[in-house]
Amino acid sequence: MGDDSEWLKLPVDQKCEHKLWKARLSGYEEALKIFQKIKDEKSPEWSKYLGLIKKFVTDSNAVVQLKGLEAALVYVDNAHVAGKTTGEVVSGVVSKVFNQPKAKAKELGIEICLMYIEIEKGESVQEELLKGLDNKNPKIIVACIETLRKALSEFGSKIILLKPIIKVLPKLFESRDKAVRDEAKLIAVEIYRWIRDALRHPLQNINSVQLKELEEEWVKLPTGAPKPSRFLRSQQELEAKLEQQQSAGGDAEGGGDDGDEVPQIDAYELLEAIEILSKLPKDFYDKIEAKKWQERKEALEAVEVLVKNPKLEAGDYADLVKALKKVVGKDTNVMLVALAAKCLTGLAVGLRKKFGQYAGHVVPTILEKFKEKKPQVVQALQEAIDAVFLTTTLQNISEDVLAVMDNKNPTIKQQTSLFIARSFRHCTAATLPKSLLKPFCAALLKHINDSAPEVRDAAFEALGTALKVVGEKAVNPFLADVDKLKLDKIKECSEKVELVHGKKAGSAAEKKEFKPVPGRTAASGTAGDKDTKDISAPKPGPLKKAPTTKAGGPPKKGKTTAPGGSVSAGTKNKKGLETKEIVEPELSIEVCEEKASAVLPPTCMQLLDSSNWKERLACMEEFQKTVELMERTEMPCQALVKMLAKKPGWKETNFQVMQMKLHIVALIAQKGNFSKTSAQIVLDGLVDKIGDVKCGNNAKEAMTAIAEACMLPWTAEQVMSMAFSQKNPKNQSETLNWLSNAIKEFGFSGLNVKAFINNVKTALAATNPAVRTSAITLLGVIYLYVGPSLRMFFEDEKPALLSQIDAEFEKMQGQSPPAPTRGISKHSMVGADEGDDGDEPDDGGNDVVDLLPRIEISDKITSELVSKIGDKNWKIRKEGLDEVAGIINEAKFIQPNIGELPTALKGRLNDSNKILVQQTLNILQQLAVAMGPNIKQHVKNLGIPIITVLGDSKNNVRAAALATVNAWAEQTGMKEWLEGEDLSEELKKENPFLRQELLGWLAEKLPTLRSTPTDLILCVPHLYSCLEDRNGDVRKKAQDALPFFMMHLGYEKMAKATGKLKPTSKDQVLAMLEKAKANMPAKPAVPAKAMSKSMGGSAPAKFQPPPAPVEDSVSSNMEPKPDPKKAKTPGISSKAKSAQGKKIPSKTTLKEDDDKSGPVFIVVPNGKEQRMKDEKGLKVLKWNFTTPRDEYIEQLKTQMSSCVAKWLQDEMFHSDFQHHNKALAVMVDHLESEKEGIIGCLDLILKWLTLRFFDTNTSVLMKALEYLKLLFTLLSEEEYHLTENEASSFIPYLILKVGEPKDVIRKDVRAILNRMCLVYPASKMFPFIMEGTKSKNSKQRAECLEELGCLIESYGMNVCQPTPGKALKEIAIHIGDRDNAVRNAALNTIVTVYNVHGDQVFKLIGNLSEKDMSMLEERIKRSAKRPSAAPVKQVEEKPQRTQNINSNANMLRKGPAEDMSSKLNQARSMSGHPEASQMVRREFQLDLDEIENDNGTVRCEMPELVQHKLDDIFEPVLIPEPKIRAVSPHFDDMHSNTASTINFIISQVASGDISTSIQALTQIDEVLRQEDKAEAMSGHIDQFLIATFMQLRLIYNTHMADEKLDKDEIIKLYSCIIGNMISLFQIESLAREASTGVLKDLMHGLITLMLDSRIEDLEEGQQVIRSVNLLVVKVLEKSDQTNILSALLVLLQDSLLATASSPKFSELVMKCLWRMVRLLPDTINSINLDRILLDIHIFMKVFPKEKLKQCKSEFPIRTLKTLLHTLCKLKGPKILDHLTMIDNKNESELEAHLCRMMKHSMDQTGSKSDKETEKGASRIDEKSSKAKVNDFLAEIFKKIGSKENTKEGLAELYEYKKKYSDADIEPFLKNSSQFFQSYVERGLRVIEMEREGKGRIPISTGISPQMEVTCVPTPTSTVSSLGNTNGEEVGPSVYLERLKILRQRCGLDNTKQDDRPPLTSLLSKPAIPPVASSTDMLHSKLSQLRESREQHQHSDLDSNQTHSAGTVTSSSSSTTNIDDLKKRLERIKSSRK
Repeated sequence: MGDDSEWLKLPVDQKCEHKLWKARLSGYEEALKIFQKIKDEKSPEWSKYLGLIKKFVTDSNAVVQLKGLEAALVYVDNAHVAGKTTGEVVSGVVSKVFNQPKAKAKELGIEICLMYIEIEKGESVQEELLKGLDNKNPKIIVACIETLRKALSEFGSKIILLKPIIKVLPKLFESRDKAVRDEAKLIAVEIYRWIRDALRHPLQNINSVQLKELEEEWVKLPTGAPKPSRFLRSQQELEAKLEQQQSAGGDAEGGGDDGDEVPQIDAYELLEAIEILSKLPKDFYDKIEAKKWQERKEALEAVEVLVKNPKLEAGDYADLVKALKKVVGKDTNVMLVALAAKCLTGLAVGLRKKFGQYAGHVVPTILEKFKEKKPQVVQALQEAIDAVFLTTTLQNISEDVLAVMDNKNPTIKQQTSLFIARSFRHCTAATLPKSLLKPFCAALLKHINDSAPEVRDAAFEALGTALKVVGEKAVNPFLADVDKLKLDKIKECSEKVELVHGKKAGSAAEKKEFKPVPGRTAASGTAGDKDTKDISAPKPGPLKKAPTTKAGGPPKKGKTTAPGGSVSAGTKNKKGLETKEIVEPELSIEVCEEKASAVLPPTCMQLLDSSNWKERLACMEEFQKTVELMERTEMPCQALVKMLAKKPGWKETNFQVMQMKLHIVALIAQKGNFSKTSAQIVLDGLVDKIGDVKCGNNAKEAMTAIAEACMLPWTAEQVMSMAFSQKNPKNQSETLNWLSNAIKEFGFSGLNVKAFINNVKTALAATNPAVRTSAITLLGVIYLYVGPSLRMFFEDEKPALLSQIDAEFEKMQGQSPPAPTRGISKHSMVGADEGDDGDEPDDGGNDVVDLLPRIEISDKITSELVSKIGDKNWKIRKEGLDEVAGIINEAKFIQPNIGELPTALKGRLNDSNKILVQQTLNILQQLAVAMGPNIKQHVKNLGIPIITVLGDSKNNVRAAALATVNAWAEQTGMKEWLEGEDLSEELKKENPFLRQELLGWLAEKLPTLRSTPTDLILCVPHLYSCLEDRNGDVRKKAQDALPFFMMHLGYEKMAKATGKLKPTSKDQVLAMLEKAKANMPAKPAVPAKAMSKSMGGSAPAKFQPPPAPVEDSVSSNMEPKPDPKKAKTPGISSKAKSAQGKKIPSKTTLKEDDDKSGPVFIVVPNGKEQRMKDEKGLKVLKWNFTTPRDEYIEQLKTQMSSCVAKWLQDEMFHSDFQHHNKALAVMVDHLESEKEGIIGCLDLILKWLTLRFFDTNTSVLMKALEYLKLLFTLLSEEEYHLTENEASSFIPYLILKVGEPKDVIRKDVRAILNRMCLVYPASKMFPFIMEGTKSKNSKQRAECLEELGCLIESYGMNVCQPTPGKALKEIAIHIGDRDNAVRNAALNTIVTVYNVHGDQVFKLIGNLSEKDMSMLEERIKRSAKRPSAAPVKQVEEKPQRTQNINSNANMLRKGPAEDMSSKLNQARSMSGHPEASQMVRREFQLDLDEIENDNGTVRCEMPELVQHKLDDIFEPVLIPEPKIRAVSPHFDDMHSNTASTINFIISQVASGDISTSIQALTQIDEVLRQEDKAEAMSGHIDQFLIATFMQLRLIYNTHMADEKLDKDEIIKLYSCIIGNMISLFQIESLAREASTGVLKDLMHGLITLMLDSRIEDLEEGQQVIRSVNLLVVKVLEKSDQTNILSALLVLLQDSLLATASSPKFSELVMKCLWRMVRLLPDTINSINLDRILLDIHIFMKVFPKEKLKQCKSEFPIRTLKTLLHTLCKLKGPKILDHLTMIDNKNESELEAHLCRMMKHSMDQTGSKSDKETEKGASRIDEKSSKAKVNDFLAEIFKKIGSKENTKEGLAELYEYKKKYSDADIEPFLKNSSQFFQSYVERGLRVIEMEREGKGRIPISTGISPQMEVTCVPTPTSTVSSLGNTNGEEVGPSVYLERLKILRQRCGLDNTKQDDRPPLTSLLSKPAIPPVASSTDMLHSKLSQLRESREQHQHSDLDSNQTHSAGTVTSSSSSTTNIDDLKKRLERIKSSRK
């Protein structure tokens, strides 16, 4: 008993260890009681028993053990520390409890195991139980299985990992022990309950009897998805919720979340991967190429057997895939194609995601093979493509699929659409974003209109599937143009579709059973896989929420916050409403009138087309008032604009009415629901008016309003196409200007760059400089948004133009696009919502690149090239790589298909020769840029190997690899890189370089992402091992990356992942995680994109604590000063990081802002001196490094802490560049106010700026340089001198930047170096710059050499250090540099020295190589010729250019003051040079008399001048009958109604179906035969003719060749066509509408038909050919003569050029031309000769005389001569005036030919006919008869009488009088009024004065145009020829242009002259009053104008009157004495003072 009493006294824990079983029993009992009493799970009491629990369960005494088990169970249940005992206790239970005979012991053992699982230790428990299965004791095995089964049953398959259990199941079924087999059966049934059919495959090989039994059991299982009945501690709340719901009797929906997750286990995961590559037959690759198909079949069968393995091990399958792909694509035996397709299916199924890298190669091949019709092949291909799809994403293969969509083969189209439909089924709304859906929908929409029904059906199915997947809201915008029938079909298909993912609709989804795709186990697995992904994504709720709220709100502009809302759901609906455009049908004019009269006052309706402009104006005022008062909902926009467009519509001649009209359009667009239909009605008119001086601004306002209503992209496209479809250059340039502004106002989103670029190219080629200038300005604006890639569109422009474009781009560089101010109200929600769309913002940037034509280079990647790259000899490998680089360089933009290149390049990434590795990396960088976003598909097979190179031991190789990875990531985004296991595999490699580079890269990239693939978790274990790496750098990088991993994965997941670490490591890592967790909020989950958006102003962010940095960056961009708003909001300041992300109370924020008011630089007495001493004494590091290391930055930080304000220092050393920008802005602000402080810590400021030079961000660099310029200006003003220390720690780093690739930066650096010479001696600067010339960067060398030249030029030879000789020798070395720029710079520098010191230079530079010396001597020679000319040239160039632009730009200056003043300055600067002063146009010359007499300001008078002139020019052109236009305005009402019908019928004419075509033709024939209806065809003629000749072509190429077609049908069709055309060409007004191009094609068609021998063989063939003959004659006679002549010339040229065309064809064309020549005498007056001569000129250029003579036939040359001879005969010498359209006519063979002809004819007649000489003076031969003289004078007086030509008339009269002094002009004057006579006399006097050069004569009286006209008895003519006398320019081209506009507006078309007499007849027959003006003269004078402009640079502002204020400057006055001018200027200045 003594012993007993002993142990009774012991404490409980000692009792438990006692050797007496009783003592232990007692101990266990007491322990049990203690355990039950302890309430706190973290009580220290638990720790006492930590080591004993194992003994509790492994007690050797069975009775005691039972009690121990009970106690252990309670312990595990309640103790916080219990988890630490898991491993030992469970292994104890397995080995010592499960073998006990007592059932109670076993039960407790199982309970303990389950309890451990509940406290989150499932993995350890499972591990121990699985070990137990290897025990020899069957009892233990049975108990272990039972435990696992219960665990699975209670906790579910999510907690209990099934894969390891399933692995051992087959082994358990083979056990000898029945109990084990039975238990195995039970667990198999339980597993089946959770994963269903996924279990079948792993168990397929067990005993068939057992399998049968299992099948029977499985059938009995309930079909519902199982739910866990027990939860982990962390899930207990869920359990409570579940119980609550069950008690409420509802269906357990709460478990729905988990219920959905049930099909998580994928059969695939449970399988062992099998390696098959090594098992391929040895001769496989030879056999697969064999000629015998049987051998190829054997090879494929061998593969088929291997790929049947359901899971294959990853490896390099590239060669195998290539071989199979070749069989599928090229093999002629379809059986083998099907077999190869099966093999590909097997590979894709077995490899899953690992096959993804090959998907891009095989998809196009499979799709194109669908041309095969055999069902078994089609089925095999379908299975293959579906399996391949599951291994990749739709995004990756979209390019290939879309390319195949355009294939002509209907089967391919059908199968592709079906494949797309099947693919869509696997997508969700998230994986099918808009950017992807758009191109697919566009392609499918083409297919739904296909002629083949199967193609249509397939397209309907695909669109229906898309509709089902993403919902109507997303798809509808793409289906806007689909008619209702088709739309219904799509919806019907959508309803039938069953998606793989199932749309979640309440609880329906939970009940939905998972249907595997038949015939493929893998498919169900993958689908399941995707399901889990989708489910796990929304899990981190709060994380996801934050970004959406931000996207909705935050105020940077108060306005937008309100509608934005902060709930994303709201935003989304809003977006739906907003972007939905208003669609309305076009209404007939009657309906419009009805609707308009309902809202407009009746008087208004009546006066709309009143002939009195005042009434029209009153009507418009009424109209405007009505519109202003109307509500949006009740405004009938279309009706109102149709009323405005009613006659006179946009042809309104009164500008006030027109202005009103345009203003009303703008109002309607702003206030009403304005649709595109309404816009279509008005845009044409607006474009027509945009160039108008008075109405242009109103037109632009109206356009802007329409753009706001109908979206800018659509409006811009319409406007541009309209502007460029007409000829008026003013309209074109103004349209371009409008667009430039509109883009700035609306932003760039949605604009189709490609469409613009074509128009811009047209504009750049325009002859009018204003159009070119506007186009270049527009490009500049687009450049702001698109960036440098825009230039690629214009690479092939002329160098001069390209340099202008580059200059414009340069101006824009560094600027950021302005925030859109318009279009936001409607679409602001869109912007806010875009943020959610992950990659959306990326699209903008890449958008333009996607438009570039991409070149297919796969054919250039030949097998020879690939073998070269893989050659053993490194030189050959290098050659191969060089070739590849060349191919990519040449192509610039390439398609994603690059053949075998990836595999070849991949091999070179681990080349033993590092130079080749670097070269390969450079090529890969090139490749990324060239391929753009499509490089995505190569990430897995090429991108990951680049990451491997990051592990290279050489620093430069790693740097190159990193640059390459970044270049790729820029194009692809990060998603591709993070998906799959590849990245984690790389991180797993224990290479310190690889680890640190890769982690650094991830640390840089992860914070910018909004979301990451779930695979990121795979990297975490390796990240943890990096945290403990032996390499310090790796550890540091891993710690840096930790918070960013946590940002995406969340703390929980990261902490859970530490479970597998050793206990010591785990504690360390957890501590780090805690630390990282604290830092995490400082990096918000808002991606960088959202930040940049908020700066743009379109996505303001609500102030909430999390997005602190966003808010900071906003303020930094908007305003450098502290933001008062910020102080009031409890946001986190930039210190958030240090405050560990806790919410800072508002007080501190306020306090901080108060701190900011003090000085930013604190003056510390002797601070700088002390720092210098420290540096000298080596107490601190000397500022000298190649790249700044951390210790330098830390040192600078500490040094700054004493003399820079704390808050500024935080900004300066922040990790985000935005803060550096902010700091610089603050420093600029404080520059003036804190001079002393700045100088006090100048050394530190300069050092900090050197750090900024190492940043990669350009905006910071630009700001820093800007600051430096200001800083050095300030220092020189303060006369400060830099210390040696400051200079040496700053200048070398500044010089590094002089080699920057960006011009702007280089210029800034040079400017700073210039300014530095004022604060630091140039001689000391010299060595620093000299050092810079040794750089490896050639740009830096060149710039430094230039700078040295500048220093020597400015400061002489003394700056050269150490001696001039040494310095020049150094410089001279660079003459031999390999870089051209460097050589030039070196030569120029030495030439500079030569200019200062002469030949002494040669001594100083010493010996040079012969080549270098000759270069230098050559350069010196050249420079000797230049100096004197240079300065003048510089001055001259500029005015010359501005003058030309001005003269052609219609001189419509806007007249802002600053514009004027700059021009004045220019004039002033030139007055020093007599040569230059001649250049100044009269508008810009100073009128010194005026200035002297005037004491006020003179500035305001300039605009008036212009204003007056414009009024003048407009008035007299009110031509009474504007009825010449083909489509007369009164025809509009009928026109709009029928236009669409006619369009439809015409479209049917070209139908492939003969009967449809005939039917359409008969309908048109009916219209044409009725005179009253025929006019309806007006405006459709070209369209109709195009349809007709397309039909002719179709008959010729298709129908005639078709044997089956009845030839009578064809004859019938021919007769319909010919009949129609004859009817058409009998109506002259319609026939004239046919344009040149159309006539050319028509004639081509008709002549081809006449020559078609197949027709002649038919019965009625001859009749057809006769009809065609007749038709051709009609066409020749009735068409517009200019157009048809032009068409025939072009056709002749083409037929002679075409080798294929028959000589007979050319002959017929020439016959037509002869016919035209015969018609010429009657038609010559209606022909636009200039155009015809241009065509002849082009013809002669293509066929010079020599070439024509070589022709077999002499007809072409005779035809041409006959034509020219006839024209010469009819026009006489005047013909030479019609060469205006020919650019360089002096070189033209045509001019020479005409001159010869003229000369010949002159000689023959012996008398000289009148002809105008170059100077334009009209001379009359002395012998000419009196009658002729009279005619001539009458003509002159007629001119004087007409307002436009009065000046010209006077000049001609003066010339005439001078020549024939005895001529009598009295009879002409006496009939006119006294006023007119004195006007003529005075005019002649003025001209005389001007000619004799007697200075200025102020003219006091002006004659008003009306009076002038009344005084003249002869009828006023509107002949607007601009005469030139003695080369003096009378009316510049301005008037000409303006006149053109007016003529067009009044219906006097410039090209068609119906039957107007030409100018010659006007001159010769004064008796016939001229009918309308002829434009021939206008053209003919252009050349003379140009010459005169060169002679005299001044032009008159007014044609017939000059203001008293104005002065007339004669040409001679341009050389006035300059000294005299200077004196007068001095007088003016002094009088002004």
